[in-house]
Amino acid sequence: MPGKTVDVTTADGVADAYLARPEGDGPFPAVLFYMDAFGLRPHLTAMADRLAASGYVVLVPNVFYRAGRTPLFDLPDFIDADSRPALFEKIMPIMQSLTPSGLMSDASAYLRHLADSPLTADGPVGVTGYCMGAGIALRTAGTYPDRVAAAAGFHAANLASEAPDSPHLLAGNVTAELYFAHADQDAAMPVEQIDRLEKALTEAGVTHRCEVYEGAHHGYTQSDTSAYNEEAAERHWAELLALFSRTLS
Repeated sequence: MPGKTVDVTTADGVADAYLARPEGDGPFPAVLFYMDAFGLRPHLTAMADRLAASGYVVLVPNVFYRAGRTPLFDLPDFIDADSRPALFEKIMPIMQSLTPSGLMSDASAYLRHLADSPLTADGPVGVTGYCMGAGIALRTAGTYPDRVAAAAGFHAANLASEAPDSPHLLAGNVTAELYFAHADQDAAMPVEQIDRLEKALTEAGVTHRCEVYEGAHHGYTQSDTSAYNEEAAERHWAELLALFSRTLS
């Protein structure tokens, strides 16, 4: 089924989002999909469509909606190393304007939108996130444990920093099953943060698995960038679908 653009009313305005669904009448389990910093674009909607084809209603919100509707940036068809610096000059101020409280207020609206949809089944949802979206996914699982049955993050950034509002500090609230797949060549999630995240989840008794994909770079799932790694990306799909198959009904 072709996806469509939908609007989600939040406490601070209206977030544009992409909604993908399977064929058939449903209802289907729901998944909240958090974007990377490059935002909503054809590659991400294709990922949502692929996930929907496995039987899920997938909502991909524009988490930068306060700065405007998609597209916010003039992205090249292929994002290589040379194009990144100029892009991040535009992206970073918007990223830095995001706050945990604002993101979690928005998450409540996204979860409510999914719950209210006639397409979705009753019960908790799955969450997945990429790059910066992985941290938002972990925050969502820790902030709304009654609404999230599973959460995953791929090539995450700063999941377990020393900041007083680091996402890993919510581990004690999490009841979902978690899966995180880091890249071994990723300065955004260094070994000390990987270890700190693992320790926090283990001490909190969270059902989880954290893995490091060898030979992968930050952004390895994103086929419209030079960081793409097909082997790692397909491994991510296998793990993500297995997680949702175990936890969503």
